[in-house]
Order: sequence, then C-alpha cells, then structure tokens
Amino acid sequence: MPKLDIKLIALDLDDTLLNDNREITDLTVQALRECAEKGIYVVLCSGRAEDAILPFVRRLEIAGREAGRFLIAINGCSIFDLHKRQQIFCRKVDADVLLRTNQIAEERGLRSEVYTPDTIYYREETKWTKMDVELCGLKGAVVPDYDNFLKQGFTKMLVPGDPAELLKLQDELRAEFGDRAVIFTSKPYFLEILPPNCGKGEAVTWLAKELGFGPDKVMGFGDSMNDESLIRISGHGVAMCNGLDAIKKIARHVTEYDNNHDGVGRFLREWVL
Repeated sequence: MPKLDIKLIALDLDDTLLNDNREITDLTVQALRECAEKGIYVVLCSGRAEDAILPFVRRLEIAGREAGRFLIAINGCSIFDLHKRQQIFCRKVDADVLLRTNQIAEERGLRSEVYTPDTIYYREETKWTKMDVELCGLKGAVVPDYDNFLKQGFTKMLVPGDPAELLKLQDELRAEFGDRAVIFTSKPYFLEILPPNCGKGEAVTWLAKELGFGPDKVMGFGDSMNDESLIRISGHGVAMCNGLDAIKKIARHVTEYDNNHDGVGRFLREWVL
C-alpha cells in the first residue's frame, strides 16, 4: 500500500492517544517518534490546558526536534511553541458570555470553571471541580470574587455536572448565545464554552498555514465532539473505532483498533510509516 503524504499529525488525548489508564503505550510512542524522525510534525491537540498536556509531550521525547515543538491546548484556543516557550495563538470567550453562562449555571445549582495554562479557577470546590482537577493534573483555586475575575476573559469555560442536567443547560446556552460561542459536551459530565470560530480543526489549519502547507497534508485523530472540526477539516480525519458514531460518520478513516490496543500507532504503521 502506498504511504500517505502527511506533514502534520494532530492527536486528541483522552480515548484516542491515551488508553483507559491515561497512558501512551510503547508501540504508539515508537510510531510517533518515527514520524517525527521523518520530519512530520506531531502535535498533541487536547481540551486540556498547556501544563496538563506537557507530561504526554515528555513521554514522546520529541520536543527537542522541530517536528515536536508545538502543542494545541484548550480545544484549539491556544497554540504553544515549546522552543520559544510562548503562546503563538490565542482566542478568548467574551467576558459577558462567561458572566451570563455562570449566572445561568448557578441558577441550576451548577458551578463553572475557567482555565489558565496551569490552574483551574472556580467560585467553590465541588466533587465535579475536584474530578476535573484530578483528571487534568492541574492546580485548583477558589476565587471568592469570581464574577469580577471572569471579566478579564478566558480561553474556555467548563461546567461540570450530571450529564442529564448538562444537556438541558447546553440547549439553553446555545439558544442564548447563537454563534457568539461554541458549546458542546467533551465528556458527558463536562460542558464546554469556547470562542466562536475556534476549534481543534481551525487551530490546526492556522498552524499548517504558518508552516507552509494546507489542511490536506494534515492527519487528525479523535473520538468525540470536541474533535469534530479536526476530523472534518483535516485532509485525513481519522476516527477511533471506539469513538462516537457521529465522529465516525464524518471521518475519512476509522481505526481498526481502539485506544486500548494501539489504534493510533497501528494506523500510522499501515498508512504513514
């Protein structure tokens, strides 16, 4: 089988690159290192904040190479250059959208969170905020004057909670804001509010253009709705076989193996290496 001409591989983390133990296994690590050795950019592309992605960058041991210098955080709202040690792309949610979202959430008995590269901020700690802090591996911090804190604007707001409640909230927020925000559930218990016209696919397109090629040379791996634009826009969108049916329907490829059986690494061996 002839190999695909790929210049950038963008990889979602949870349920895609990571197995259920939140690990990248040796087979997949080796495949990604070989891609980087060939000069293919390997870009981790997650809803997590920058510092929560770094342990997985270190696991690949490619950050010192040109092909390993970038990561995409907050579902495409931030692109970080590890060589320059600076953010090179950033989009924020309007402060009034954050304030109104928090108001509606709190009327439903829910609590919202916002992010910086190393910290998750919220009005008060709940079992749901603790879950997110533990999942991301970031610091958690209570902000007493939370409403005033939100006025500076942030890349993402997340409302964690019971999945049934979040679906109702999702419908209400979409009706309230229309195209002023992108709103979806990344996991059943995480509702995300992002800037308009911003997603993993849009961020990858911007980065590819900066590097001198188009999205047709991009391979994007994902499994869930926060990967939708990545799968749709990439020239070679790859859905995990363990992913949502809606994602598999729009993908150009579907992996033969799931995230617990080196789905990414085996696919790269067949199609790229």
